[in-house]
Amino acid sequence: MIFYKEERMALFIDGANLYAAARSLQFDVDYKRLLDLFSKKGRLIRAFYYTTLIEDQEYSPIRPLIDWLDYNGYTMVTKPIREYTDSQGRRKTKGSIDIDLTIDALEMADKVDHILLFSGDGDFRRLVDSLQRKGVRATVVSTIRSQPPMVADELRRQADNFIDLYDLAPHIQRSQSERQAAMAAAAARQGAEEEEEGEDGAEDDVAYYRSSA
Repeated sequence: MIFYKEERMALFIDGANLYAAARSLQFDVDYKRLLDLFSKKGRLIRAFYYTTLIEDQEYSPIRPLIDWLDYNGYTMVTKPIREYTDSQGRRKTKGSIDIDLTIDALEMADKVDHILLFSGDGDFRRLVDSLQRKGVRATVVSTIRSQPPMVADELRRQADNFIDLYDLAPHIQRSQSERQAAMAAAAARQGAEEEEEGEDGAEDDVAYYRSSA
């Protein structure tokens, strides 16, 4: 990792993409440790976290995470997505945070020296190119250790630096005991929801968490 103590930095985290990459490497991200790690690398100006929420959903299983991040140093950007049923009867969602993240990153370009993008989505290659032409260093954080790799080759090539999430894992992962405690708490919440809403509703929440957390 190439960092300079006096450089101004900002983190832009594509929540669903980071979750999928960490899951492919079989670890859970400790967001406090992640923030602490990069706070020591330079002058961390802002840490943005982007995620989607289903419209009109009374409870989302990622709401506790969103609330915790919002109170613990992250700037939360949530976007409602629409849930619909396609012609074959399959439930799908429509919505993306790509435009929101891109606009925010470009608006921050004159306030920072280095932007770290936590995503492997190849659609962000043009964003990285634009930031570089404005004089901002761009680092992409994702992984090539998964099968298949989670980062698009064109995005990795465009970035000034690439950090494999696998190499960050020892510094930002939750301990096994914390992971087990979180799983127990989630199971308890799911049990309570099943009593209140019925088993189908709880299963829908879990499916949404797996796809969008």
